[in-house]
Amino acid sequence: MQPSFLSSSIKQFQYYKSLGEKTIEQLSDEQLFWQPDSEANSIAIIVKHLVGNMLSRWTNFLTEDGEKSWRNRDDEFLNDFENRSDVQRTWEKGWACLFEALEQVTEENIDQLVYIRNQGHTITEAVNRQLCHYAYHVGQIVYIGRILRKEQWKSLSIPKNASRNYNAEKFRKEKGKRHFTDDL
Repeated sequence: MQPSFLSSSIKQFQYYKSLGEKTIEQLSDEQLFWQPDSEANSIAIIVKHLVGNMLSRWTNFLTEDGEKSWRNRDDEFLNDFENRSDVQRTWEKGWACLFEALEQVTEENIDQLVYIRNQGHTITEAVNRQLCHYAYHVGQIVYIGRILRKEQWKSLSIPKNASRNYNAEKFRKEKGKRHFTDDL
């Protein structure tokens, strides 16, 4: 894994974390736990699943399988949060586990295989797998939040009918290497 891949991946994870947080901040407590029907997931349940995955995948990820024996994935889809603070505390715990794990990646262990359900992955593959998984679920969080907030939604990207101005601002800057999240 190139150092630039790892640093870029960390920035992407930080970006998705911020999208989830900016969505949750816009929601009432009731909206955080809203489900369109009994089989659908609320944002709180999606958070619980994401964090369950993060804790399982990234705890001792260099030495233990990413699907831990203590993980009960099915329970991740049952709400047992009592309030917003529980959701936010759990959210932070999962992301902290991920970022602490990524700090363990070095030039010496970069080619080491890690396992998820006994399937070997290079660290690059494991990072890609989880980056895509987390982006998928954060996208769900944002979409549900957007639906619930309706006209009160504060856009997390380029608002409708603002692309021309956004692009003009970007093209006023000189060409240079930078990550798209640097300006956020």
